[in-house]
Amino acid sequence: MKRILIIILLPLICMISAGQANQPDLNSGILHAGFAKADITPSLPVKLYGYASRKAYSEGIHDPLSVRVAAFENNGNKIILVSTDIGSYGSDVFPVLQKSILDKFKLKESELFLTTIHSHSSPILSLDAGSGDPNNIEYTKTLEQKLLIAIGEALGDMKPVQTGTGKGYSPVGANRREMRPDGSITLGRNPYGPTDKEVLVMKIAAEDGTPAGVLFDYATHSTSLGPQNMQVSGDVLGLSAQFTEKILGKGLITPVFAGASGNIDPWYRVLPEFNTEPGWIPEPVLLGTLLGEEVIHVFRNIEEVNPGGKISTAFATLECPRKKTTEKSNTLEQPQPSTVPVNITVARIGDDVAFVGFNVEMLTEIGMEIKSGSPFRNTFIITHCNGYSGYLPPAELYKEGGYEVTSTWFEIGSSDLVVKKVLRMLYDLK
Repeated sequence: MKRILIIILLPLICMISAGQANQPDLNSGILHAGFAKADITPSLPVKLYGYASRKAYSEGIHDPLSVRVAAFENNGNKIILVSTDIGSYGSDVFPVLQKSILDKFKLKESELFLTTIHSHSSPILSLDAGSGDPNNIEYTKTLEQKLLIAIGEALGDMKPVQTGTGKGYSPVGANRREMRPDGSITLGRNPYGPTDKEVLVMKIAAEDGTPAGVLFDYATHSTSLGPQNMQVSGDVLGLSAQFTEKILGKGLITPVFAGASGNIDPWYRVLPEFNTEPGWIPEPVLLGTLLGEEVIHVFRNIEEVNPGGKISTAFATLECPRKKTTEKSNTLEQPQPSTVPVNITVARIGDDVAFVGFNVEMLTEIGMEIKSGSPFRNTFIITHCNGYSGYLPPAELYKEGGYEVTSTWFEIGSSDLVVKKVLRMLYDLK
């Protein structure tokens, strides 16, 4: 009798098991997100980034530096967006930090956007005992551990979310390629030059609609403070994130990213210090607040949020031709490499949002061209992402010269190669 019962039930069990195996995962379409933030303000005086003429240690803290992490996951695919109030990871420190993060969290290269806001009032990063300052080396090692902790917290905080995106505009950034009477280009203010005024904001909400986090992207250098300033600060972009978090409250974390801003400075630039004159609003604070208020206006006007969102990512290193120069690479007079690497990291969430990271200081015209050609309605252009390969100017500016052109490592025409490559990658994601 038992044998007959087994013979009867066995096909039924197999049918049920097969049906369960073929049934789609009901959670596969759910987008999860987690956020984390850590203080990375230096505890010791450090050498500050960005100006070669500045040799002394920092003298005090104007505002705290932070690392802000937004982590997304869908059906096993991840995007880790790390915004850090630092100037640059450089080509030496970045590989060390990248490997540490990828190994610890078992991430693919394409899933990590390790970025800085390019503050010129933040510590120089170094791990080189021969050339780096001891205080800065100690700071960099501490930063590595804080990055790992923050990313781990964001991944451990994953919850189902909905997302919506909106756009605003801000006058905070200005083209800095000012033309002199003799036709030469200097660093200054060119109010009629091209600028990308767009403020791109992504709202992340819990399933019940409660805000869970905010991402925003804007194209400007964080250089309202110049080489005479010796106080640590996040400058314009860092201050804007501090402002949005203060106003929105409830522990919301608002990672900020620097858009294509190689030739864009804040409206008030390279000032010697925070002006403490009675009644005066210090320019970095003024500009950071102005940008932050636009972010909040956009955020509060995003009414539609949608669940789900397929994640896919890709990474490529494009070797672009190096500009010919008579300078030698070092004291041994070894020839320069013939190419310069451009790391391109792309990711999508759903059908409307793409993130594009570059390890270059991309001039604003290039970023605007990529946005206009992108198949995604909202494309976050993120510079100072996953390494550093210097300025990338568009071909038409080479005849004008100026700082960005004279200092670039790239041969004319390299920007066209980058645009073509990244648009191909975006269409492949789509």
